Amino acid sequence: MILIERLGRQVFALLLLVLLSLGVAQATVHPVRGFLPDLQFTLQGAGGTTVTEQDFAGKIVLMFFGYASCPDICPTTMTQLAQVTEALGADAEKIRILFVSVDPHRDTPDILQAYVDQFDRHAIGLTGDETAIANLARRYRVAYEIEKPATNDPAHYNVAHSRGIYCFDQQGRARWLAPDTESQDEILAALQPLLSAAPAQ
Repeated sequence: MILIERLGRQVFALLLLVLLSLGVAQATVHPVRGFLPDLQFTLQGAGGTTVTEQDFAGKIVLMFFGYASCPDICPTTMTQLAQVTEALGADAEKIRILFVSVDPHRDTPDILQAYVDQFDRHAIGLTGDETAIANLARRYRVAYEIEKPATNDPAHYNVAHSRGIYCFDQQGRARWLAPDTESQDEILAALQPLLSAAPAQ
């Protein structure tokens, strides 16, 4: 019975993420408590720092995966999240936005931080080696694929990645997943129950 329940949760989470990545699901915030694992990672931040989930204890975390050269999805999502934090006013201090790059070959930690700084001061750019990124993507069922670079221009290539904003509460528990097309009002409404329990630091 336990095995069946676990398999059911895995299938649900996988189906939900596939629908979100394909844009099939309607723009709606999906509760994922019990379906996705708690926040856990070891990645690299700007200035050569090692960053883990423990650095965000007491904060609400909004995490999504992308890359700094992304032409449309990532800047749109960053702008959307910046608008959310602006609307929150002082409560924005209870939130951290984590932008995790799936393009570690081009996105150094310092490049990533400079990128996210253009959008929001509550955002942190994170990356790691191929294994660290692959493990984290697998943990949250994130699909991505790096296009083979052109022979005459090895630095030019595209990266395909699934889309979604993951929310973790101040204890690092996975709470909800929203498509990147979700409205600002819906994200704000989904944050309110968590904000009331998240101390400002």
